[in-house]
Amino acid sequence: MTMLAEQVDGVIGVDTHRDTLAAAAVSPIGAVLETTDAPAYARGYQRLLEFAHQHVPGRRCWALEGTGSYGAGLAAFLKDAGEQIIEVCRPKRPPVRGGRKTDMLDAVRAAREALATEHVIQPRMRGAREAMRVLLATRQRAVHASTAAINQLKALIISAPDDLRADLRRLNRPAQITRSAGLRDRPALSTEHRMTIRALRSTAQRVRHLQAEARDLENEILQIVRQQAPELLELLGVGPITAAQILVSWSHPGRFRSEAAFASFAGVAPIPASSGLTNKHRLNRGGDRQLNRAMHTITLIRMRLDPTTKTYVARRISEGKSSRDAQRCLKRNVCRQIFKILERRTQPNGELPQAA
Repeated sequence: MTMLAEQVDGVIGVDTHRDTLAAAAVSPIGAVLETTDAPAYARGYQRLLEFAHQHVPGRRCWALEGTGSYGAGLAAFLKDAGEQIIEVCRPKRPPVRGGRKTDMLDAVRAAREALATEHVIQPRMRGAREAMRVLLATRQRAVHASTAAINQLKALIISAPDDLRADLRRLNRPAQITRSAGLRDRPALSTEHRMTIRALRSTAQRVRHLQAEARDLENEILQIVRQQAPELLELLGVGPITAAQILVSWSHPGRFRSEAAFASFAGVAPIPASSGLTNKHRLNRGGDRQLNRAMHTITLIRMRLDPTTKTYVARRISEGKSSRDAQRCLKRNVCRQIFKILERRTQPNGELPQAA
C-alpha cells in the first residue's frame, strides 16, 4: 500500500483553534521546513495558502485537525482553492511526564501523523450533509430536554397536594401533560397548592414546546433525506432519523475505500481475538457510535417485523448461536446493503443525484 509520503513533496500540518491557526510545512521524511501562524478568518486562510505555495510549491497535502469544528472554515477555503485535504485525529502526546506541548508542535505532529498513516481520512462534506448534522444535533438536544422535563413533571406530581396528585396520577403520560398544561390556580387555594399548579403548568408547557420543536426538526430532516437518498427510506426499518445519521456518517461517495472499511467505521465488523489454539472474534466497541446505533435500530425493527429476518434468527439460534450473535450478523448485512445502495447512486462527477 502506497504511503502518503510517497505521493507528495510535503505536508502542511495545521493545529486549529477558535481564534488562531498554527501551521508547519514538513518534508516527506518528516523534517520541519518552516512554521507560521495566522488568524482564523479569511485573511489568515489566504496567508496560510501563500505560505504553502512558498515552502511546498509542488505536490502537497494539508493535514488538518478539527475539520468539523475549529478547522471547518479553513477546510472549506482550501477545498474551494483545489487543495488536497486530509483529516487527522488529535496527535499523540509524548507518553513521558513533562512532554512538550505547543500549538506549533501539535501542527508538526499532525503533519507527521499524516505521513505515517496507511489510510488517510477525507474530511466530511458540508452542504446538505452539514444541514442534516446540525438538525440531528438540535433535535437530539430537544428530545433529551423533553425527557428531562417529563421526569420533572412526574416528580412534581408525586409530591403534589393529595387532591391534585390523585387527579393526575390516574392519567397516562400524554393526558398528564395536557391536563397539567391547562391547570389554573385560584386565589382561594393555599400558597403551596397555587405554586405547585404553576410549576406543573410551566413544566408541561415546556414539554409540549420541546416535543413540537422535535417534530418540526424531524420534518425538516425528512425533506432533506428525500432529496438526497430516497432509496434509504424504502428499506424496512429505516426512518428519517436513522437515514439522516447514515448519510451524515457516510458523507460522500469514495470516502470509504471499501465495504469492509465502512463496516469497521460503523463498529459492526468483528475484531479478531485469536491466540494459540483459540480462534474467536470480539465485539467492536469503536467506530462511529451514532452510526452503530442507527444500524442497531434497523436490525431490531427487522427482527420484530420482517418474516425473513425472523426465520434467519430462528435458524441461527437452532445452530447453537445466541440471539446477540444473530444480531451482529444482521448488523453486518444491513451495513453491506446500505453501503451498496449509497455507492451505487454515485454519479460520474462524484455527487449524489437529486431526487425528482
